[in-house]
Amino acid sequence: MLTKVGTITAAKMTETVTVTVHRSVFHPLYRKRYRVSTKFLADSKGVPDLGVGDTVQITECRPLSKRKRFKVTEVIKRAARVSDMAEEAGLSDAMNKRQKKEKEDESVPSAQ
Repeated sequence: MLTKVGTITAAKMTETVTVTVHRSVFHPLYRKRYRVSTKFLADSKGVPDLGVGDTVQITECRPLSKRKRFKVTEVIKRAARVSDMAEEAGLSDAMNKRQKKEKEDESVPSAQ
């Protein structure tokens, strides 16, 4: 069976994801390598919580629809989710406010 490794570029369909696979092609005249991208629709039934940016392995299967001929078999690497990044941003904002407050307290001389 044919297997490919790619990155999920769209996950807005029900039980279907779009996987972009990159490969290098050698140009016969100019003798250079260049990158070619191909998009595949893959069935994601049975694989929970897939999102844009995840690196997955897809395997060829029987035709499931007009353009869907692959299934997601394995999640190789998960991308950071927006909620995780928002949580980290909120934490860093809180730390920056605390540091600014401490600096202000140090710069203001106390009346003794």
